[in-house]
Amino acid sequence: MKNPTLRLAAQAASSLLLALALAACQSKPPAPVGGSSALSMMERVAVAANACWFKSKDPAFAPYRLAPELNSFSGRPRILVVNKHKPESLPLLVVQAEGSPARLSAFGPLLAESSGGRITADVNRWASGQTNC
Repeated sequence: MKNPTLRLAAQAASSLLLALALAACQSKPPAPVGGSSALSMMERVAVAANACWFKSKDPAFAPYRLAPELNSFSGRPRILVVNKHKPESLPLLVVQAEGSPARLSAFGPLLAESSGGRITADVNRWASGQTNC
């Protein structure tokens, strides 16, 4: 471009598009929880979830099974709740943590069901160090 004004306008437009594209790729990180590592937090959550939801034969969790994935190479240890009869299908609940101090996040269709509030309360309680059901 020979016109300096047009060249400047084109550079400004390119910079704006790049900034918008980068902003769209970023997501809000999960809120920090507790003062422990992600692995130790998820170990506590996995042990408590197994004892309180599955080994206790809680009817709300009878159709599901726990699938812990604590040795994650991604730095996000997690537990999955999957269909008991189709464990290879998509998880119905994912609870994961990352970083130190750990930041906890949970997602999946089970959170939208009637037990969603209870799941959230249980996971938050266990992540904070409590072990009661």
